Amino acid sequence: MSASTTHDPAAESGGTSLTGLSAAELVAAYKEGDLEPQAVVSASFELIEKSEPELHAIYDSFPEQALEAAQESARRWASGHALGPLDGVPVTLKENQKVKGRPTPWGSAATTPVPAESNAPVIDRLQSEGAIILGRTTMPELGMLSSGVSSLHETVRNPWNLAWSPGGSSSGGGAAAAIGYAPINLGSDIGGSVRLPASWCGVAGFKPTFGRIAVDPPYFGRHIGPMGRSVADLALATGALAGPDDRDPYSLPKQRIDWADLTFDPAGRRIGLVLDVGDGAAADPEVLDVVRRAAAVFERAGATIVEIPPFLESGTIDLIDLFWRIGHWNDYCRMDPERRKLLLPFIAEWCRGGHGISGEDALRSHDAQLDVARRTIAATADVDVILSPVSPGAAFPAEWPMPSNDVNDPMSHIGFCVTYNMSGQPAVSVNGGFTEAGSPVGVQIAAARYEDRLALAAAHFFESERPASAVRPWPTLSA
Repeated sequence: MSASTTHDPAAESGGTSLTGLSAAELVAAYKEGDLEPQAVVSASFELIEKSEPELHAIYDSFPEQALEAAQESARRWASGHALGPLDGVPVTLKENQKVKGRPTPWGSAATTPVPAESNAPVIDRLQSEGAIILGRTTMPELGMLSSGVSSLHETVRNPWNLAWSPGGSSSGGGAAAAIGYAPINLGSDIGGSVRLPASWCGVAGFKPTFGRIAVDPPYFGRHIGPMGRSVADLALATGALAGPDDRDPYSLPKQRIDWADLTFDPAGRRIGLVLDVGDGAAADPEVLDVVRRAAAVFERAGATIVEIPPFLESGTIDLIDLFWRIGHWNDYCRMDPERRKLLLPFIAEWCRGGHGISGEDALRSHDAQLDVARRTIAATADVDVILSPVSPGAAFPAEWPMPSNDVNDPMSHIGFCVTYNMSGQPAVSVNGGFTEAGSPVGVQIAAARYEDRLALAAAHFFESERPASAVRPWPTLSA
């Protein structure tokens, strides 16, 4: 394969190939008897085999188990006893989502490869719905990089241009969604790790309300969310996966939500527009132009656009970064000394930034999270939906660990995303356009806590009405 991409016109709206079909299209075809899951799963693995030598998006694949599960799904569909709306639908997991009997290395050669004793809650939920798990996608070192760079794996690359990073930390999931491995690709998100790769890979990505999908291990601000080629598939996946689990004390009770209802009328709605959160890197002009054009789509449909002024204090993101460093310094110290030497140097240096911190500064870094939550909720309280960039910039070189490529300024790009991790609000990334260089640019569409359906519906509206320039054929790797 060459180190370049071509674009497949047949894939523009799902395409005629099996790997181009949405989850909803697959389920409809299974129900009518027009298609069997085995054929779809086989097509997915053919695409994986073709693409992986250059993409490096898959860490751990399960072809035998997946084909066996596909046969069982076919029997259920034939007998009229499908388990749920994901029965027979291919799904990828993120490397940090535990699978019983398999290690969970978190993208690092420094971790000790111990087989998991049980599945993560999301795995159990997927299996109960009949979803076909193809495998786990690659993540960067300890999940603390917005790239596909790690000490364990080859660097994950962006299907739109193999010289670019797909983003992270759900790097493999974003690349898998863009190339078409599966209609639903699960990631995790503590500061943008679903939405950033969704933005840079030109796909849709959803961070639900905090606690909507159970997480193991749970952590404040950590969410599980899907990436895919359509907002409708994100809604389908979220509805199937939402619900409580005792392994996650933050998980929410099951809510009665019609996840299939994505109707949204902008007329009379107040749409917030955030172009500067007050901290972190300033957004590039090309990114701001895409977001302003997205706001114009809502305004033409009758919405009132309300510009929201910056609301974070300068230095807040550095405090959150410090809190994460302190936690990882603790992990660093507990590592086997010989294995510790295997850490990616960028991350080893980043961890050392958490050493020698006073108790007062540690508490300040902890309290910054709650401060961001309060400020974000207050700033967005008087609008129905909020538009913003996902990232201040477009895709960056694949070999860089972070967009800044600077361990002393690693998190300046997460300002638009981390606000909603701390506040727990649902937020969607939908492609809104492309830079002159051809990099996708995501538009973030958020809503109040627990208003997941509203955020998805607004995103679905924009996906349907966005400028023609925001839609291009899906990338394919040239042979």
